[in-house]
Amino acid sequence: IGKAIALPPPRQTGGMPLLDALKNRHSTRSFSDKALSLQTLSDLLWAGFGVNRPKTGMRTAPSSYNWQDITLYVFTAEGVWTYDAVQHALRPVKTGDHRKLAGMQSFVWEAPLSIVYVSDFSKMKQGDEDFPTEYKLKMGGIDAGHISQNVYLFCVSEGLGVVARASVDPEPFVEALGLTSDQKIMLGQTIGWPTAE
Repeated sequence: IGKAIALPPPRQTGGMPLLDALKNRHSTRSFSDKALSLQTLSDLLWAGFGVNRPKTGMRTAPSSYNWQDITLYVFTAEGVWTYDAVQHALRPVKTGDHRKLAGMQSFVWEAPLSIVYVSDFSKMKQGDEDFPTEYKLKMGGIDAGHISQNVYLFCVSEGLGVVARASVDPEPFVEALGLTSDQKIMLGQTIGWPTAE
């Protein structure tokens, strides 16, 4: 299934002032097929859900009970990976172009990058206490939303287009990527250099 990709160290300073990024935040649905550089991908994944406090393993986005239940599935024309935040690396899942698994709109299939946020419900326990599925769905959705907003603000800062989407067909995704019954798709997000809409 290919080799892991060690990402370059992420930039952790600079960028657009926060209030400017908020003012300019919007969704894009028209992308060029120009690939993102490995450095930009590194910065984006770190901004989304990277480790910002190495001593504790805490992340750039909040996580309910610090479950860190969200896995980022990263789709490019070359393959599918998961983001290993601790090692700041991409772990291979499947080689080849599987961007159609990442969403049902045609712009998803052509954009250079999509991320699908998957919550692992098996991590959602407090001691011996388990939680109802409805609660887990809510927490997983909230956790994915935090990460998605970080990605939005990073993309605005870098001049990238981005859109969050609910349209991920679960059955082919689960079958192709081998998700367990505890792993649930929360949302997708497509990223790339914008073209005129």
